[in-house]
Amino acid sequence: MQSKQNDSHIKRMADLLRQGATLTDLACPNCSSPLFRLQDGTLWCGKDEKKVVVVKEGEEPPKTEGNSGMDKLETILMAKVQDLQVKIEKTNNVEELGKLASALNELLSSLEKIKKMNKS
Repeated sequence: MQSKQNDSHIKRMADLLRQGATLTDLACPNCSSPLFRLQDGTLWCGKDEKKVVVVKEGEEPPKTEGNSGMDKLETILMAKVQDLQVKIEKTNNVEELGKLASALNELLSSLEKIKKMNKS
């Protein structure tokens, strides 16, 4: 059981690298797993599937404006994008591939909307 969990964490981390994320020298404060920097600059824990904010000693943590619901939604959507990527890699069925691509397009569109909302 533990081996399957480790394998899934490693696969998710490999997926992050394939998607263009960069492995950093930082570790997740929650699980000590290596952190990845996504293309948008966000630090991401591949094991916990969460966004990580690093606050240096003496600095104030960034102010959150009640976006925890949006952050959680963004995290869930990112996990779903990764799930779809795995399914797309495994399928050879053209019809299923079309459905997966459509779902991926919708997820990416939703993620873009969330990012725009967070900027404003």
